[in-house]
Amino acid sequence: MEKLFNSTRDKNNKLTPSKAIIKGLSDDGGLFVPEFLDEVKFDYKDFIGKSYNYIAKTILGAFLDFSKEQIDYCVDKAYSLDNFENENIFNVVDVEEGLSVLELFTGNTIAFKDCALSILPLLLNCAKENVNDKDDVLILTATSGDTGKAALEGFHDIDGIDVIVYYPYKGVSRLQLLQMLTQKGKNVKSYAVKGNFDDTQNGVKEIFNDSEFAKELEKYGVKLSSANSINIGRLLPQVVYYYHAYVRLIEQGKIKEGDKVNFIVPTGNFGNILAGYYAYLTGLPVNKLICASNDNNVLFDFFKTGVYDKNREFKKTISPSMDILISSNLERLIYHMYNSDDKKVKELMTKLSEDGKYTVDKEYMDNADNFIGGYASEDEIREAIKYVYENDDYLMDTHTAAGYKVYKDTKEDDTYSVLLSTASAYKFSKDVYHSIFDDEVNASDDVEYMYKLNEKTNVKIPKAVDNIENFERREEEVITKEDMRNSIIKYIEGRK
Repeated sequence: MEKLFNSTRDKNNKLTPSKAIIKGLSDDGGLFVPEFLDEVKFDYKDFIGKSYNYIAKTILGAFLDFSKEQIDYCVDKAYSLDNFENENIFNVVDVEEGLSVLELFTGNTIAFKDCALSILPLLLNCAKENVNDKDDVLILTATSGDTGKAALEGFHDIDGIDVIVYYPYKGVSRLQLLQMLTQKGKNVKSYAVKGNFDDTQNGVKEIFNDSEFAKELEKYGVKLSSANSINIGRLLPQVVYYYHAYVRLIEQGKIKEGDKVNFIVPTGNFGNILAGYYAYLTGLPVNKLICASNDNNVLFDFFKTGVYDKNREFKKTISPSMDILISSNLERLIYHMYNSDDKKVKELMTKLSEDGKYTVDKEYMDNADNFIGGYASEDEIREAIKYVYENDDYLMDTHTAAGYKVYKDTKEDDTYSVLLSTASAYKFSKDVYHSIFDDEVNASDDVEYMYKLNEKTNVKIPKAVDNIENFERREEEVITKEDMRNSIIKYIEGRK
């Protein structure tokens, strides 16, 4: 079987897995999906008692055109104690009866993006080797906070690859900002863009879709790729931790073999939960995929009504990684819902671009009937953080707390549930602190609150951020969306 990925907007636009990983985004603006997805099946029983790396090698090997040696190299180098504090990579922790938390924050940036961005640079280099690609690759990434540091960390000092990260100016926490500004490496750069995350992400998308700009970059021997979850090489590694969580529950005696499980996923760009859908399609006993949003509840409305409408007020919240109105990865789900009808997907994405909204007919919405949407307000997120800490002695961040509230709202029976914890509570210390404690604190930002929270809870601060305010840092550079292309040329010329 030849493995090919095709665009969601044109099934005739096909690339090998290696070329799709290098390309990132299709020339027609679509996202790559494996056209052989129906033929990929895993038996979770084969993973019981096996390591995270074993599961990752099996799953990635089924999707990629890499040799066994390449897969082994990428997985073992990415998922090691150099990059993760835990030899199990991600813990599955019992929080209360019927609910466990999958802790995805044990990596170097204390957020779930580490899972994929620890391995994507290695996959990209192997992909270049497979197609004999000698050009330099420039990774462009828009971030609402977490992806930026994870991309900078994952790609730093890798030969032949440079990284530029764009984030909304004053739209990330101080800790997230410091994580980006303290990143070491000669091949990494970050810029603050005036505007919100959607402005930043749209700017990156426009650059990827600009064929004239691509030709200009060719003069420098540079081609663009992406580390956002629009890149299929970023999405596939996330499938692994759904299988990992399921078999750990069996090993812990929380569920029996074959029991269906709910997964509650805090998400904005939809990649994290889409990976769960791919796990479901490839054989994992998934009951419901519960999509948790904050006050930017465009996904909640979509699953409730079938209408995706970004024409609404953009709200800055205490869960900023979900402050998104254009959920890029939803396009992949739409493609599967419409039974691989690329023309329909293109039509809907054109409507989104022109009108800011589109509607999926009920008969096709029914093709994703194992998805449930929910959302939590600011006050409800704070209440969830306080409740879980006081009743379960568990400290969760603002995004995970949104997921917990949605879990409570959507719980219908005794089906065991797994809540994906997407970041350490210490990434959002100020809001977590004030959600639990009422006292006045002499602290000016989330970094200082990190230590105050530690004093109160005795929960260990991850080593990746402990004492971060004393790390050597770069100056923050602020640009407009219109300056983004010029910033790329300036960076390339400075590197040559």
